[in-house]
Amino acid sequence: MAKGRRQQMPGNMGNMMKQVQQMQRNMEKKQAEIAEMEFEATAGGGAIKVTANGNKEIVAIELKEEIVDPDDIEMLQDLIIVAVNEAIQSAEKAMSDAMGAMTGGMKMPGLF
Repeated sequence: MAKGRRQQMPGNMGNMMKQVQQMQRNMEKKQAEIAEMEFEATAGGGAIKVTANGNKEIVAIELKEEIVDPDDIEMLQDLIIVAVNEAIQSAEKAMSDAMGAMTGGMKMPGLF
């Protein structure tokens, strides 16, 4: 190839690259939207409520007074763990569902 000349991509390859870039922008936008969302989960019949954001960070834990029993801290700890895990799983599922819808179910390592 002569110096200074750029090789052009065939038309189909160029279009495919544009589509991939557009899909990447759409995925980044959707990830940002989900990061702003909140996911709630409860345990103990609603006695404990945990809220996580789309980044899988716990942003709030609410306890009803009647659930706090100094003689049974283990039960309280177990219920908090259940609610926290459920809230995080909800956030993960929302992200996975959104990305799966955009990629047609293709697994793309490193994207989500």
